[in-house]
Amino acid sequence: MTAILIQQAEIVTMNEKMEIRYGDIWIKNDRIVKIGEHLIEEVEPGTKIIEAEGRTVLPGFIQTHTHLCQALFRGQADDMELMDWLKQRIWPLEAAHDHDSLYHSAKLGIGELIQGGTTTIMDMETVHHTDAAFEAMAETGIRALSGKVMMDVGDELPPALLEQTDASIAESIRLLERWHGYDNNRIQYAFCPRFVVSCTETLLKNVRDLSKDYDVMVHTHASENQGEVTIVEQRHGMRNVEYLDHIGLANERLVLAHCIWLNDQEKNIIRDKGVKMTHCPGSNLKLASGVADVHGLNDMGASISLGADGAPCNNTMDMFQEMKLAALLPKPFHGPSAVPALDVLKMATIQGAEALGLQHETGSLEEGKKADMILLDLQQFHSYPSQTVDPVSRIVYSASAADVDTTIIDGRVVMENRIMKTMDKRRVLQDADEAVSRLVHRTAHLMQEE
Repeated sequence: MTAILIQQAEIVTMNEKMEIRYGDIWIKNDRIVKIGEHLIEEVEPGTKIIEAEGRTVLPGFIQTHTHLCQALFRGQADDMELMDWLKQRIWPLEAAHDHDSLYHSAKLGIGELIQGGTTTIMDMETVHHTDAAFEAMAETGIRALSGKVMMDVGDELPPALLEQTDASIAESIRLLERWHGYDNNRIQYAFCPRFVVSCTETLLKNVRDLSKDYDVMVHTHASENQGEVTIVEQRHGMRNVEYLDHIGLANERLVLAHCIWLNDQEKNIIRDKGVKMTHCPGSNLKLASGVADVHGLNDMGASISLGADGAPCNNTMDMFQEMKLAALLPKPFHGPSAVPALDVLKMATIQGAEALGLQHETGSLEEGKKADMILLDLQQFHSYPSQTVDPVSRIVYSASAADVDTTIIDGRVVMENRIMKTMDKRRVLQDADEAVSRLVHRTAHLMQEE
């Protein structure tokens, strides 16, 4: 049995009452046993003590849209809009991946996420070599829902990414049966059709049925770009979310990334059918895709969480940046209190857990829940004064990823005092540089062959 006692911390619980407490957190194995004061008197000998006076403890961030397979592509596709970004850069790079390059990409992305306070992700990989990403997740301790991307139609797809429908489904089921529930459910599987543009109706209907049969999530993109919406309308005679609802995919197991270009009917479908929306403000800005109506959807009662998307459409997977952008972007349009800091912190924690069906396990600091948490050192010039300032304001508007001191996932310390415990940082960075050099060379060679 492992045990940890975090002492004398400011505790931002994100529980139902949104309590902020001062005291100790006692962890046994993977669970929070008790939150209280002077718990040193109760713990067993051999308990690891983390002195947290002056530190702020909060639930680990939950990002509901990432692409670990793209971490190596950071800086490889700047200043482009979505469809050109995909066709000219991202799809060729994904097609060039092999097992090793995907493994190193995933390790690089997970290192950034853990160091920035993210403890849970919903991730979408590429078509091939998805086992490599799961291997990296298994080794590093991240909590994750992930799956291979599914793509069985597209005139401008690299041949290596264009799948046969049956083969795409078969490989997805194989991966699900291999990885879903790994390490006491720390890793789960999700079906990941890329978006309506790259999926046949046969594939999407199969995903609908398999999601129900296996009781797993579906993770896809929707209405990110006006050109994408136009393609869907021309092909199916209706818009993205309307079409997904028409074929029976719009339900509580569906997580849609972006959702920028929605009409009122689609917004109502998202709310009424329990569809989960992931807001990716940094990516939406960098690709010039637009600004999602988070204010309106939030007021409607829709489920909204946050994700940084992939490194090449954001250049960072920093949840602090996403929180700040999510809070600031609506203000010029809807007033200074449009999306308050507390609402944004909920999106980054408990609402992320709800989106993934994990609200009873993580997303808040409560006795009996999984020990997924981060310690922030906010004794910094940029986050002071501290005495009369709401800690939620300090976290959302002032803090940065560099303020994350310690990250604990499933009761395991995966970073302490900024030192990674489940990976060799220097080796990961070296492997990433070597892998991306091979990848870029291979991409150029494959494009010449085509």
